[in-house]
Amino acid sequence: MNNISKAYGQPKRFYFYLILFLVFGCSGKEDVIDSYIGFDVSREMLDQHLKKRMGELNIPGMSIAIINDGKIAYKNTFGYENILKREHVTSQTIFEGASISKSVFAFFIMTFIEEGKLDLDKPLFEYYPHPDIEDDERYKKITARMVLCHRSGFPNWRESEDDKKLKTKFEPNTDYLYSGEGFQYLAMVLMHIENTDHQGLEKLFQERIAKPIGLEHTVFIQTPYTRKHKAEPYDEDGNWIDWRSDYWIQKEDGKFYAPSSIHSESVDFSKWMIAVMHKEFLSEESYSEMLKPHSKVPFDGVNVSYTLGFLTPHFPLTDIYLHSGNNEGFTSWYALDTEKDWGFVLFTNSEFGEQLGQELFFYLLTGPDLYKLYTILGIIVMIVLSGLIFGIRLVFRKLKNGRHNIRNRFASP
Repeated sequence: MNNISKAYGQPKRFYFYLILFLVFGCSGKEDVIDSYIGFDVSREMLDQHLKKRMGELNIPGMSIAIINDGKIAYKNTFGYENILKREHVTSQTIFEGASISKSVFAFFIMTFIEEGKLDLDKPLFEYYPHPDIEDDERYKKITARMVLCHRSGFPNWRESEDDKKLKTKFEPNTDYLYSGEGFQYLAMVLMHIENTDHQGLEKLFQERIAKPIGLEHTVFIQTPYTRKHKAEPYDEDGNWIDWRSDYWIQKEDGKFYAPSSIHSESVDFSKWMIAVMHKEFLSEESYSEMLKPHSKVPFDGVNVSYTLGFLTPHFPLTDIYLHSGNNEGFTSWYALDTEKDWGFVLFTNSEFGEQLGQELFFYLLTGPDLYKLYTILGIIVMIVLSGLIFGIRLVFRKLKNGRHNIRNRFASP
C-alpha cells in the first residue's frame, strides 16, 4: 500500500510544484524588467531607487519608459508637474526634450537626403546663404554632414559671444564643437528648399516622421494640447522659472528650433526609439550613414563619437546610441541599442535629468545588484592602485636616497 502511495504521490507532488512554478514564476517575471546584460531588475526596487534619487537631486517631476526586446516593458511617472498646485505628472504631461531634438531632426533630415532634395556633402551656402554671417567666407564650406556631427565651426549659440553675433570659430570640418547654431542653419536651409516657414516645417515633420511612427503629441512647435499639459519648469534650487519672461523659452516659442524645441513624453518618444532600433522608415544605407561615427568627442576616460545626430560610446560588444538634453528648467536623457532592442528615456522638469539619466544608464546596464558590486570593486581597485602608486614612489624614494648616500660616501675625502 505504501509503495502504491509513493508511486502515485511523487507525480502528484511533481505536478503540484510545476503548477506553483508556472503560476508564481510567470507572475514574478511581470514584476521585473531586463537590465542591458539580461539580469532581472525589480520594478519595485527601480521605483524606490528613482524616488530616492529624485529627492536627493531635487527633481520635481519625471516621465520614464524602458524598452526590452523592442517593446515598452516599463513606464511610470513620478512627482509634480506643478508644485504650487500639487498637480502630479501623468501620462499626459508634456516636457521639453531640449537637445534630444538633434537626434530626431537628423532622422528627419535623412528623408530629404533619400529623396535627393538635400546632399550631405554639398555646401549649405549653395542652397541658402546665411544672412547673419555673410562677411566670413569660411562658413561657405559648411555642409549638412558637418552640421549633424558638430564640425561646422559655429558656436553652440551666438548668445555666448561677447557681441551676441554669429561667428565661425574655426575652419569647418577641422574640429568638433557642439553647435545648436549649425542645426538651426540646416533648418533654415530646409525651409528654403521646401519654400515654407516654421509652421510648414512642423507640418512636414508630422507628415514624414510623427504620423508614420505613431507619435501623438511629439512636436517641435507647441500645439494647444502640449500647452495645456506641459509641466512647469524649475531651476537648480527647485524654484519655479517664469517661462513667460524667460529669454530662451520665449526665443523658441512658436518656432521650429531643430536643435532644442522638441516636446514629448516618455511613451510617445519611445515609439521613435523603437523605430530606430528596428531600422524602420529609412533605408539601410541611410541608417548606416546616420549611425556611423563621424567625429571624436572630447570625453574624459571614455572613447565617445558623434554620428549624425547621436552620441555613441565605444563600449565592447555594444551598439549603443544616446543623447541628453538641457533647456531652462527641463532636462532629458535617452539611450538605445539597435541590436539588442533595449533602451530607456526620461524627461524631467528640473536641471538634473541629465545627471539622473547618466546614473540610470550605468544602473540599468547590469542591474542594481551588480551595479553595487561593480561600485564596490571600483572603490577597491582605486584603493589598491593608490596603495601601489604610493608603494612604488616610496621604493623609488629609498633608491634615490640610497644612490645619494653612495655618491656622498665616494665623494668623502
